[in-house]
Formats: sequence, structure tokens, C-alpha cells
Amino acid sequence: MGKVLIVDDSETVRTQLKRVFEEDGFIVLEAENGRVGLEVLKEKASEIDIILCDVNMPEMGGLEMVRLVHENEELNKIPIFMLTTEASKVSKEIGKDAGVKAWITKPFNPEKVLKAIEKFMQKSS
Repeated sequence: MGKVLIVDDSETVRTQLKRVFEEDGFIVLEAENGRVGLEVLKEKASEIDIILCDVNMPEMGGLEMVRLVHENEELNKIPIFMLTTEASKVSKEIGKDAGVKAWITKPFNPEKVLKAIEKFMQKSS
């Protein structure tokens, strides 16, 4: 199906999403913060189809990671969906300006996230 990178400091969130995505045939990579997410991206950028990323994480938050991804020509074509408790209009605008394709507020239904990703990927093909 595709390869997804889940960047979230919550192991529970990563585990929930990984289970749903793997059951649908995706290969799932994980990172516990933006810094580790960038390391994974630099190693496997050509393999990753989409990124799911939290906003508030230790070491490097999601919005900083998104900004750095979009400054890098090798990485900036990978679509990013934010999964976060952060629901402020300001944060959403910052994300949109940085290139975030969708903003999903926690708590969320993992199956609905999967369907949204599948729909996005079909439109992009």
C-alpha cells in the first residue's frame, strides 16, 4: 500500500496507528519526536509516502520539524498530516503556511485517520 512515518511522543498513539495501518497493508516507521523523525526521513526519504506528526513533543516539536522538512528539497514533497491536541487557529495557520496537508485533532479514531490518508493518497495519484 505505502509507507507511513508516525512521529509522536506518545507510544500509545504510535501503537494504535501502527496496528490500523499495518492491518491495511502499510509499512509503518516510528519516531518519538521531530529530531528522530528527521533522522528517519534523511535515511529513508525516497521510501516514505506520508508523515503523521504530533505538534507538542520534547526535543523538537512537530511544527519545527515540518518547517525543516519543507526547507529540504529531498523531503518537501512528502505530505504531512498533523495529529495533535493543539486546536488553536493560530497553530493551524502556522501549520498550513508550513505545508501541512491536514490537521486532525486528538482524540481521534485511528480508522478514520486511515481512511483520510487513503483518500488523500488516491487524489494525489
